[in-house]
Amino acid sequence: MRRFGLMLGLLGGVGCATATRGIATQYNPETGRYETPTHEVVYQVPAEDAMMTARYILEESRYDVNEMKKEGGLAMYSSFIPEAIPPERYYIEAKRLGPRQALVRVFRLRYTQEGSGYTAEVTGRSSAHLSAPDAFTNIPGLEGYRPAHGYRDLDIEQELQELLEMAPALELVSGNPPVPIRSVVMEGWGEKDGTTATSTAPACGAPVAGASSLFSAGGVLLVADPLGTQEVPSAALRMLCEASAKELPVTLALSIPVSEQPLLERYLASDGDSAAVQELLSGSAFWRRAYQDGRSSRAMLWLVEQARRLRVSGKDVAVAAIDSDNAHGNEREAQMAQHLLNAQSKRPHAWTLVLAGSVHARTTEVSWDGDFEPMGARVVRALPSLRALDVGFQRGTQFTCRYSVWGEDVECNVFGISPTLEVRQSSKQAVGLQLFTSQQPHGFHGRLYLGALSASPPALHAPRQDTTADPVSATK
Repeated sequence: MRRFGLMLGLLGGVGCATATRGIATQYNPETGRYETPTHEVVYQVPAEDAMMTARYILEESRYDVNEMKKEGGLAMYSSFIPEAIPPERYYIEAKRLGPRQALVRVFRLRYTQEGSGYTAEVTGRSSAHLSAPDAFTNIPGLEGYRPAHGYRDLDIEQELQELLEMAPALELVSGNPPVPIRSVVMEGWGEKDGTTATSTAPACGAPVAGASSLFSAGGVLLVADPLGTQEVPSAALRMLCEASAKELPVTLALSIPVSEQPLLERYLASDGDSAAVQELLSGSAFWRRAYQDGRSSRAMLWLVEQARRLRVSGKDVAVAAIDSDNAHGNEREAQMAQHLLNAQSKRPHAWTLVLAGSVHARTTEVSWDGDFEPMGARVVRALPSLRALDVGFQRGTQFTCRYSVWGEDVECNVFGISPTLEVRQSSKQAVGLQLFTSQQPHGFHGRLYLGALSASPPALHAPRQDTTADPVSATK
């Protein structure tokens, strides 16, 4: 797995204040106003990747970009902005805070005429936190002009955040062979402090606020899992616990290839000791893939173990693998839908909870491809009572696979994840489930708010590789 790292940080620097909306302010949906940010964003990528992405943004707008060699590639400037008088250009600098932590600042520099008496400066409060003004003096001037003022351009910084933290998560469904393992030891499994795995109770936690109205015999609930986080499996367990406490049989359906079902059944019937974990993982092609996406996270394996513990405690719990092994596109969606319907028909009186990637869970067609029909849209025709939830959250991290900024290679690692405006969880929105008064355009009937997300890496880590796998098929 390439470049593994984990950290989320915010620095105390503030943006610079000007009267120009969009240069020094950002829209705050909680207040409805444009405001100066009070925190900086630390990206979970190498500084070089962040700078390459910033360069891409400027070059897409038809600017030429030049690196400042003596800054080691972590500073660059653009060609001049057309029609800007006095002349203006962009200056971008990055600070390396760790192997996979980078701070990037984008300035819009305004030049002034030679001999005007101005000195290079950053306009705004606490400018010392924003940049070293001396950096501007190293940027080439223009005949009769020299750089004088630097304004943080938060519009471009927002574009950068969107590209780095709102990129589609990829699910690697073929061309990704398993690697061998020798032995497996998982924390929390087996004997501990004299208590055997068989007698250990599930880690249910508190019920999910607002979820109880969705529990019913024969009901099906789809959750649009961003994948690779700790919070979604945790919320899923809490719902399974509450539903089973009401004496409902429950089925947990997961995006695991259906060929893995026999291994799951044997594990669920075991006592969950190290030997059982060893058998599950060593016999699996899914958990041992060389490049693992969020479907095979440690938190997802933990959820399977908690379902086993629920069964041991006397609850009627089943786990169903519903994904395809190698299919892509509509063929995969059709197979996933059929596998889910098959699992539901085997236990028609159970409440079924389904965790699937965000697009799979939609109960309507997608806007970008009129021929693509998600799994949820197929299942709801057979089960009109089905309900689907998207996930609301605050900025955090996830383990996922994405296309590398350096080309078409796929990189699987911990990345920052930022919500869109639609699913952004405000500081006033409590964690829990909120139903909509009517179905939304994406086909969701409610939203599961989970707060800040935190990454869950794969249950098994393959040996580090310096190159990506062969091209693989991937879907959102």
